[in-house]
Amino acid sequence: MKSDAATSAGPLKGLGGPLRSSEPARTAAAASPVVHQLEEAADLLVVHLDFPAALETCERACQSLARDALAGQPAAASLEVKCSLCVVGIQALAEMDRWREVLSWVLQYYQVPEKLPPKVLELCILLYSKMQEPGAMLDVARAWLQDPDNQGLPEYGVLAELHLQRLLLPLGHLSEAEELVVGSTAFGEERRLEVLQAVHTARQQQEQEHSGFQEVPKINQEGSFSHKFLSLLRLLHRLWDSAVSHFLSLPFKKSLLAALILCVLVLRFDPASPPSLPFLYQLAQLLHWIRKAMFSHLYQLPLHD
Repeated sequence: MKSDAATSAGPLKGLGGPLRSSEPARTAAAASPVVHQLEEAADLLVVHLDFPAALETCERACQSLARDALAGQPAAASLEVKCSLCVVGIQALAEMDRWREVLSWVLQYYQVPEKLPPKVLELCILLYSKMQEPGAMLDVARAWLQDPDNQGLPEYGVLAELHLQRLLLPLGHLSEAEELVVGSTAFGEERRLEVLQAVHTARQQQEQEHSGFQEVPKINQEGSFSHKFLSLLRLLHRLWDSAVSHFLSLPFKKSLLAALILCVLVLRFDPASPPSLPFLYQLAQLLHWIRKAMFSHLYQLPLHD
């Protein structure tokens, strides 16, 4: 991310800017080799802008701290040094556009999310939310906040607010957001009411969007049914026109015979019975009149003076 350093480091500026080489001296009482490595990593990051070298120095220092912990050496000061090393490493990864590796890189030194320092967790939430992937931090932040040992820390309220604003609400976890606000003492009464109102508004928007998505298939289904019905009507109209034109093209006797067959099949009409003779006469007259009306202009001879 060297070409866009301002964007990559943006999530990290909310904590007072990048780490300076003079800061690590205040985090440890003695100038141990690990502290010198921390100062070196900070200089490589801030002064020389050598991000790969800064990351490599942080990794060597963290490995030294892990060996010291296995040897049983005191870890009171090393916890702060380790946290500062992780902060430098996170910034170096972000500057190299390797921000997706940040979470796994940090967890290899702390093993479980509950043991992450508050400052490291805050940096990770800000970074992933700024890069439009807040879901990667959801389970980690949830596990950290639910741990009883972390609920008494002074940074708990800040991280609970970040978890709410940067993760739960953008991801649409409204029920979990309500549970967090109602069940946690990190939120004051006024802030709790504001968040509940925001959750209520977001839930209404979700319901409106969901109902809109349901109406679209219904409208499409109705439009499809109307289109099929119109196509069927056009087909029937063509068939009717074809039948009528074919019927009118037949000679008169064939037309009469076709009408009789139609009456026999449809109306179960018996042409041999005496009561049917008047009907046959009327049918013949009607067909003759129709034929004369439609084709009389074809047989008119021109008049000459």
